[in-house]
Parts: sequence; structure tokens; C-alpha cells
Amino acid sequence: MIRAFLAVELSQSLRTELATVQQELKRSLEQQMQGGTRISWAQPASIHLTLKFLGDLDEQVIDPLRAALEEAIGRQVAVTVPLERLGAFPFPQAPRLLWVGPSEKWEKGTDAKRVAEVHDAIEQVCEGLHFLRETRPFSPHLTLARIKMGERHVGVALANSRVLDRLLSLGSLVIESVVLMQSELNPTGSVYTKLWDVRLRG
Repeated sequence: MIRAFLAVELSQSLRTELATVQQELKRSLEQQMQGGTRISWAQPASIHLTLKFLGDLDEQVIDPLRAALEEAIGRQVAVTVPLERLGAFPFPQAPRLLWVGPSEKWEKGTDAKRVAEVHDAIEQVCEGLHFLRETRPFSPHLTLARIKMGERHVGVALANSRVLDRLLSLGSLVIESVVLMQSELNPTGSVYTKLWDVRLRG
């Protein structure tokens, strides 16, 4: 068994941009922050767009999964996700996750539907291999930080700094291939190893 997930990898230039945004966000929040908070910032080298968390994966399923994905998404056209805003899950007043992602306008457009189609095709393949289907709608976002303690303090700091109101110009995440990543936990955090990728068309 291996612990694994399906994801989209980021370009090095995008990782560099994300590191800059993280530093600016960290500075903005620290100026407003009270005690009793703990934020875990994602390492830029490890940031990716998770498409499907598989959990414990029998190694005998690795090749059938690849073949089924090649059939399902090999005909899909590559799609671009512009990274234009900062957001917070589940809500800004008491966030547990800080992220960057597309604008609300983009989420109502044609490209968002194409991303949803790719994601749905992946879900169908995984369901056919006896993985549970995700019931929540897919939202393409990249996690910058996780709030471990003091969610409401962070919410106040976000409101006071107004960072969530600013438009970003980070460039775009291009969904042109899907990667199977192995995740190994160690004391310093997760180590990710790329096992294979399946490319979308064009």
C-alpha cells in the first residue's frame, strides 16, 4: 500500500510568485495579529492543485488507474486557471485555510465548466476502481496556509488588513497533465514523489 493522490504540478515560476504572496500575506497578518494563533505555511516547493485524494492505494491498482485516466482525460483539452484572488475556507471570519484561486467571474465561465468536466471524469474513473466519490463541488485553489489555532484572531486580522479585497496578478495554473503523487509522512512534513503523469490533449 502507498498513500497517494492525483494532482496538477506547478511551474517553478508560479511557485516563486506564490512564495512572494505568502511573504506579503504573512507580513500583513503579523501587523494585525494578537497572541494565541498558530499558522502553518505551505512550502512553495510542495504546493500543488489536488484533484483527488486517494488515501491508501494498493500498488496493483496503479497501472489500471493510469490506463483508465488516459482513456478518460486524454481527449480533454488543456485548460488555464487564472490566479486572481486570495480566499479563506470555510469563511473569512474564522478561516482554517488560506488559498489563492480564480475570480468569482471565472468560476461562472466556460473554462470553469471544462475544469469541472476534467474533474468529473477523474471521479468516474476512481469510482470505477472502488474509490469513494467526492460529494462537494470541485474548487480549483492552491493552499497557502492552514490555521492551527486562533481562527477568529486570524479572521479579524484579515478584515483589518483588507488583503482579501485585493486583486492578484499571479499568472495562471495550466491544467495540462494529471500526476499520481505518492505522499510519505516524516517528522519535517510530507515528502511527495511523482509516480507518473497523464497528459490532456493540446
